[in-house]
Amino acid sequence: MTTKSLLLIGTLALASLASAKSYDIVLSSATKAGNVELRAGQYSLQVKGTNAVFTNVETGKSFTTAVKVQNAGKKFDQTAVDSQKQNGQDSIKSIELGGSSTMLELGE
Repeated sequence: MTTKSLLLIGTLALASLASAKSYDIVLSSATKAGNVELRAGQYSLQVKGTNAVFTNVETGKSFTTAVKVQNAGKKFDQTAVDSQKQNGQDSIKSIELGGSSTMLELGE
């Protein structure tokens, strides 16, 4: 390979990292995601390393929480949020990221 080819490959790799994929989710009620509380509404979700960043589409405000990123071994057709009630409040347990085999596990 030439130096020009290596430079192009490196540039493309950095560009793919810079344009992290986002996933749209809608929460019908106030929900706890890890150590943050999210109000009902539409959010854009991005995974940055071992953190999930939830950005409220209406307000633009972002909330970051730690997640455990796992490969589920199968590709998910759509993004799905698995939550359950704890002490009277909804709490996200996991999120399957549509179009990938990535699953996020949330905890406290």
